[in-house]
Amino acid sequence: MKQDYFSVNNIKYIDYKDVEILKKFLNPNGRIVSHKRTGLTAKNQRALAMAVKHARFLGLLPFVAK
Repeated sequence: MKQDYFSVNNIKYIDYKDVEILKKFLNPNGRIVSHKRTGLTAKNQRALAMAVKHARFLGLLPFVAK
């Protein structure tokens, strides 16, 4: 079973401006990967989804990859 990336690296707040970390949780099409594949807790998965959506809205991440 996978470990929660944010717990292992002692990251308390999932920041929407940290695009490099957010990209790790997107598949090649730009979609958010499920918690079964990432190993995140439900709480961190929700926070990740909100951070990705915030970053997309501000233009830091694409809505769809080409």
